[in-house]
Amino acid sequence: MSQTAHNELYLALCRIRRFEEAVLEKFSSGIFFGTTHTSLGQEANAVGVLSCLQAGDVVFSNHRCHGHFLAYGGDLRALFAELMGRATGVCGGRGGSQHLHWCNFYSNGVQGGIVPIATGMALAEKQLQSERQSASVVVAFLGDGTLGEGVVYESLNMAALWGAPILFVVENNRIAQTTPTQLALAGDLSARFEAFGIPALALESSDVLEIRTAAAALLDQVRAEARPRALILNTWRFGPHSKGDDTRPPDLVAQIKDQHDPLFIHGQRLEPAARAAIETQVQEEVTAAFQQAAADPFPIL
Repeated sequence: MSQTAHNELYLALCRIRRFEEAVLEKFSSGIFFGTTHTSLGQEANAVGVLSCLQAGDVVFSNHRCHGHFLAYGGDLRALFAELMGRATGVCGGRGGSQHLHWCNFYSNGVQGGIVPIATGMALAEKQLQSERQSASVVVAFLGDGTLGEGVVYESLNMAALWGAPILFVVENNRIAQTTPTQLALAGDLSARFEAFGIPALALESSDVLEIRTAAAALLDQVRAEARPRALILNTWRFGPHSKGDDTRPPDLVAQIKDQHDPLFIHGQRLEPAARAAIETQVQEEVTAAFQQAAADPFPIL
């Protein structure tokens, strides 16, 4: 991979990190509406997977969607404005933090509910492929807590039976709100997909290059076979579930950050000057986007 490509990946990682930090930092000021769920520590998942997309592919995200939206190519100002309820927001200020729609990107805060919708989208894309002469696929991001929902398994059954071209990406951040995964999910996560004949790959990594390589291979298989695949990303969440509901000991969170920071891991591949320049550029972009969004009007009711 070229140095330019490394720089672009780091730029994408930094944009997500600085946006999410700004949201948590400024949330108590009252400028944002509703709630929010940041993806601090999970940036490599969004960038690694979505950097493999092709034109026409569909992405379905969940309540922790900011990183996915930005990695998809979404605009910083439009996302800030959406959280602020401004007319310039992604959905005109009416969707809020969890409910976004832009181009072929969708998100919804009902975790289990996104899986049948995404599966249906994949089946629709399959039906349209002969007309378009293309091989568009769907990527659906789930949390580990979603695997407690029965509708997920109904969807996996139909995806396997009918050959839905979809990649299920499970971001297992090891804690569902405040409940450690081992207290809520029995057995092996990959086996839950394999029981329906869906091949699954589990990855223990915060390295954007490793994730990108794995996702690219699986998406190639989905396109070639028009069949589902699953990618289990055993990841780490640095921040709280929402704004302040983190029950983990502070020293454990500090240890996680020290050992599994995707920005540090990939940043070592950059020249120091290039890394510093990207970090400065991103901070300026985030600051400007926030200020512009804060000055934007509210929608007319």
